[in-house]
Amino acid sequence: MTPHPSERTARTFAGLSDAPQTSLCLAKHKRSTFIQTTFASIFAGMLAFAGLAPHAAQAQSAYPSKPLKLVVPFPPGGATDVVARIVATGLSERLGQPIVIDNRVGAGGVMGTDAAAKSAPDGYTLLAVFDNFTTNPFLFKNVESDPVRDFAPIAQLVRSYQLLVVPPSLGVKRLDEFVALAKTRGNAVNYATAGAGTSSHLAMELFKVTAGIDPTAIHFKGGNPAMTAIVGSQVDVMMVTTGTAMPHVRAGKLLALAVSSARPVAALADLPQIAQTFPGFQTQSWAGFVAPAGTPSEIVARLNHETLATLANADVAQKLQVQGYEVVGSSPEVLAELIRTETARWGTLIRERKITLE
Repeated sequence: MTPHPSERTARTFAGLSDAPQTSLCLAKHKRSTFIQTTFASIFAGMLAFAGLAPHAAQAQSAYPSKPLKLVVPFPPGGATDVVARIVATGLSERLGQPIVIDNRVGAGGVMGTDAAAKSAPDGYTLLAVFDNFTTNPFLFKNVESDPVRDFAPIAQLVRSYQLLVVPPSLGVKRLDEFVALAKTRGNAVNYATAGAGTSSHLAMELFKVTAGIDPTAIHFKGGNPAMTAIVGSQVDVMMVTTGTAMPHVRAGKLLALAVSSARPVAALADLPQIAQTFPGFQTQSWAGFVAPAGTPSEIVARLNHETLATLANADVAQKLQVQGYEVVGSSPEVLAELIRTETARWGTLIRERKITLE
């Protein structure tokens, strides 16, 4: 007759004459202690993790807990600096922390840009960028940072289009008339720029390629000398931002032939777009905020939210519009796409035209 399993187990333990009963009890005790210790450790770990989670969330929500630094890679008083300060003042109020402006000047904005790229990606260093942010890597040889790779876009702040302007003494009133004149006179026609590599230079080079003309560049040391020259009929034509040009246009000192926007601009409803004559042509001056690459997405989202809320403030918007800018207020993704497309477009033009500042 087959013994019941419990009987077999009892007989087996009874036959263990070489293993004393006390050893068996000790083994059972050790196993029990091991199981209890293991579960205790796991449970303690779970409690520790549960305790850490609120602290991590609390640390994130506490941002910012100290003043921020906004690197402006140009001197005080310039267009970049003015826009940055207007927005930074409102942003500081919303964040509840001071924003210190650091005018890190040198090499057309390269020094400040490279310094910001090397900063800790913790949300406490921001960089104000303008359109030359995407052209400098192609104009200078020793640029260490890459506009696409080394920065986390936060928001596009504003944009401004450019006007193709001429002095009344040139004798043309329409875009097609100027193009015909430029083709007839060739490089005897000249154009003013605020300096080699500036937006006024590159935009006109793009227009030259698009229109099939070849006026000669006259580079001035800044926008003010260039404007003085064209208002005084010392040069024939210039591509200049709307905010700078319009006071002279309204005063009758300059004629605006066309605007560089792809679509009609409400404030310039009577002015044709260059793209109507030369499809696909478009240029814009723009400004934005970026942070060093690797800045946590939660911080980027917070900065974007507060920046857009700042731009929505009527007082801030009015101050920017007085400077000749159209308020944008984009998502990080929209600014990222703008940086990518502008980098590719201007990089191609600069290489093909062999434009360099060194």
